[in-house]
Amino acid sequence: MGLSSAYYLNKAGHDVTILEKGDLTDNCSFGNAGMIVPSHFVPLAAPGMISQGVKWMFNSKSPFYVKPSLNPDLISWGLKFLKNANEKHVENSAKPLTELSLLSKNLYRELAKEPGFDFGLKENGILMFYKTEKAGEEEAHLAEKGRELGLDMAVLNAAECKALQPELELDVLGAVHYRCDAHLYPNHLIAALLKHLTFKGVDIVRNHEVTKIEASGNEITKVFTGNKEWTADNYIIAGGSWSPAIAKLANIKAPLMPGKGYSFIVEEPKQRMHIPALLAEARVAITPMNGSLRYGGTMELDKINSRINMQRVKGIVESIPKYLPDLKPDLPAEKDIWFGFRPSSPDGLPYIGISNKYKNLVLATGHGMMGLSLGPATGLLVSELINGSKTTISTVAFSPDRY
Repeated sequence: MGLSSAYYLNKAGHDVTILEKGDLTDNCSFGNAGMIVPSHFVPLAAPGMISQGVKWMFNSKSPFYVKPSLNPDLISWGLKFLKNANEKHVENSAKPLTELSLLSKNLYRELAKEPGFDFGLKENGILMFYKTEKAGEEEAHLAEKGRELGLDMAVLNAAECKALQPELELDVLGAVHYRCDAHLYPNHLIAALLKHLTFKGVDIVRNHEVTKIEASGNEITKVFTGNKEWTADNYIIAGGSWSPAIAKLANIKAPLMPGKGYSFIVEEPKQRMHIPALLAEARVAITPMNGSLRYGGTMELDKINSRINMQRVKGIVESIPKYLPDLKPDLPAEKDIWFGFRPSSPDGLPYIGISNKYKNLVLATGHGMMGLSLGPATGLLVSELINGSKTTISTVAFSPDRY
């Protein structure tokens, strides 16, 4: 979100400074599955997630886990999640999420044409494989809803799936082919953005964590990184899972929980997979990238921490050959496992908008598992909000003050 916002603000003629608490070598944008997903128009807060989540709580290898805790932030987040996990919320969220996703996909197309932006964008969709009739019915229903929203989705039987990638052995009932989706290589994307922004004069200040924010009336006046102060006309909070802590310095709330996900890469010299896959029941993602396959999954809601739960990783590894018998990755060594934190809002919608409390503060965070997918659209909207121009799409559903 930060780099995308900087890109479009710089393009609009603004002087931009990025204050980054780390060194920009290993954030959530590097280890993700690289998927651009207009197909994901159903927010995390949806009917069935509560009961399914409770079942998964008791399985150490399950794809979803909430660590039981008396943490008041988790309790508050959970109550808001419960309130939003209903059909009405899903119905109200579908159109704004779809608009945001399609805008982002179009912006990725434009970005891929720019010199220096070779990040492996491929538009051959994503296959959502399923093994059970129940999952098949659910996915077919979602595909029908997707088509009503104007998205290109097709329900395929096992033979039709096999015809798309004949060298890949399958053990599935079928799949929904999200033809509206795409994928890219995130490592190359982030490197290209950093190179471009540096060339364009954007000041990227690494290893400077914001520790204090000062305000006067309805405006932010200064931010501090330790003893160093920074002033600007406008400020943007785009700190991913660390955004609530930054927002707290300005006495505002941005309810988020960090959803830890894991991924690892295995070389794939045979290049049998050309279309990324999602394994419906297992909640695992597989993406061909740069001559390898990246496997990823799990959603652990807990405080930010550096623990690696090998049982969760084992759950990912064991699920893969159940769908794709000739893909049998070994359990990776702990040093080869990447993990990152998805900033998950309690209603599954991002925060994109100007704060009601401060007229010169914009929030751009809370994108959950769709951060990479929604980056360009969010960056463009941030620049339009700061320019005071009419936004390309409505941001009402993404108001940062809805809580």
